Amino acid sequence: MEEKKTRGLWKEFTKGIIKENPVLRLVLGCCATLAVTTAASNAIGMGAATTFVLVCSNAAISLLRNVIPNKVRIPAFITIIAGFVTIVQLFIKAFSPALDTALGVFLPLIVVNCIILGRAEMFASKNKVLPSVVDGLGMGVGFTAAMLCMGIIRELLGAGTVFGIPILSGFMEPIIIFLLPPGGFFVFGLLIALAGRLSQEKKAPEGLGCAGCPLAASCSKLTEKTEGSDR
Repeated sequence: MEEKKTRGLWKEFTKGIIKENPVLRLVLGCCATLAVTTAASNAIGMGAATTFVLVCSNAAISLLRNVIPNKVRIPAFITIIAGFVTIVQLFIKAFSPALDTALGVFLPLIVVNCIILGRAEMFASKNKVLPSVVDGLGMGVGFTAAMLCMGIIRELLGAGTVFGIPILSGFMEPIIIFLLPPGGFFVFGLLIALAGRLSQEKKAPEGLGCAGCPLAASCSKLTEKTEGSDR
């Protein structure tokens, strides 16, 4: 029983990394993803902040799921999320003003991030605290990993550095377009394609026969088979 429970929690955690990655598979939170991934450090900061809010808001909403009236659940969820976003924003302002400046308006906009509100509505409001925390952590890790990949690629090709450390100096000139919106969309599309490829289930397609063909009604072979059976 304990082993089954552990497997269930592990499945909830890992689904957000590749199979149901909120950015690359569900295509949520794209505005922040494209805006702040011009540097890997920004991606880490945004990912960590979002993960904290995801975990804490999921836990709080799960605890209050039987108390919050159904008619006002969305305003209640947003209020809870906003409280944790305020905590994160004040913490970053106090200990990392440079990161606060880099993230800009996208830090407070975590309040209306579709990933957080979506997990609150679809999972935390219907499940117990521990699975909700694990779900939030898994989605946060997947979100951070996607942003970090984008941040590293865009910073490396666009500025020749990774986390501010020169990597391509003397090897090639930076391709500035990768720091601009077109470069962001290009990298985003490539990562979506890669995530789709990695999340495919490796199994043989089922043989559906003529019943699975959209042209079955007008197929001559199917007509011949039917006529033969009638005879």
